[in-house]
Amino acid sequence: MAQTILTLNAGSSSIKFALFDAEKREPHRLLSGELEGIGECPHLRVKDTEGKVIADENWEHNQSQDPHDEPMAAVMRWLASHYGKGTVQAIGHRIVHGGPKFHQPVKVTPEIYDELAALTPFAPLHQPSCVGPIRAIMRQRPDLPQIACFDTAFHYTMPPIAHRIAVPNSYDRKGVRRYGFHGLSYEHIARRLKRERPELVGGRVLVAHVGNGASLCALRDGKSIATTMGFSVLDGMMMGTRCGHLDPGVLLYMLKEEHLSPDEVENLLYHHAGLLGVSGVSSDMRELRQQSDKPDVAMALELFSYRFAEQAGAMVMALGGLDTLIFTAGIGEHDAAFRQESCNRLAWMGIAFDEAANKAHAPIISKPESRVTVLVVPADEEASIFQHVQSVLTQGDENER
Repeated sequence: MAQTILTLNAGSSSIKFALFDAEKREPHRLLSGELEGIGECPHLRVKDTEGKVIADENWEHNQSQDPHDEPMAAVMRWLASHYGKGTVQAIGHRIVHGGPKFHQPVKVTPEIYDELAALTPFAPLHQPSCVGPIRAIMRQRPDLPQIACFDTAFHYTMPPIAHRIAVPNSYDRKGVRRYGFHGLSYEHIARRLKRERPELVGGRVLVAHVGNGASLCALRDGKSIATTMGFSVLDGMMMGTRCGHLDPGVLLYMLKEEHLSPDEVENLLYHHAGLLGVSGVSSDMRELRQQSDKPDVAMALELFSYRFAEQAGAMVMALGGLDTLIFTAGIGEHDAAFRQESCNRLAWMGIAFDEAANKAHAPIISKPESRVTVLVVPADEEASIFQHVQSVLTQGDENER
């Protein structure tokens, strides 16, 4: 019976998952899938490596149950029926926030679980969704190793100055500092770059993870030295439904003049700002491109690339220049117009943009004479999770010996 590793990448009401061959050192994906409608009407969809749907199931949520119990049980049942009972050797979880303590993947114990749950105030809309599947599996399969992999961990290499927020020291001691996110994605890019383009690794590299959530990361020697997201996933770039960098005075205005509650402000900034808020139409870039003749949509699209270039400038300052720019994630990989608009704004850095290569979604979208090499690299957070799980399991085996 083949041994496998399951990776889970949880969102607020959905979980992306992938199954990997545990006996191979490099990530070898066997299938991928998604659980949607968690807590309402769960929907399980599984695809093979060619993208063909091989499972499609719906069921009603039992309101008396933990919302993650039945969805996780359904995934484990399906895997057992198709790959054999006991095939899953371990489960790796993407955890959004590691707080000031967790900067390495860790095997989850009841004590570790409590510490992860206690970090909820740092990421109130994301952390509960990340730890929910862990809780469900702990009840259903307490014997199954679960490994927590942190989105903040990759940025622990940033210098102290890049972590610091200009508030009283008492807040820093409580963990109120810049952490950065999308670390598993950046780690995958850094690893790929080292393997496939080693001549670029020692240079000044800027990676743009641009999807519904978006951030930038400045890399030196494959390590993070600065990033645009800070204490929370609200900071930095404008995003699908999140505001990005914001004058704190706007928050005071909402609280004092409009008498919004903290919960209402939180909901507005996380779910009703960004592309959706400015366009008044959608957070989906594909829909916005189709309606770009509308003034508010046109403003949203222009503001998106403007804020990107603005934030990129800050990262280039941290790097002391720019040698390589890499686009990744949903919009970064698939929206040629966004890449062109953004590179046009950064042309002063020495980018000679190749429009034909960009429209063809080629891996390199800069011209040979360009001072800055511009690449498009697919995101794969699940591959990073898989490799972390392998590392933790191997270390455990060595310790036992």
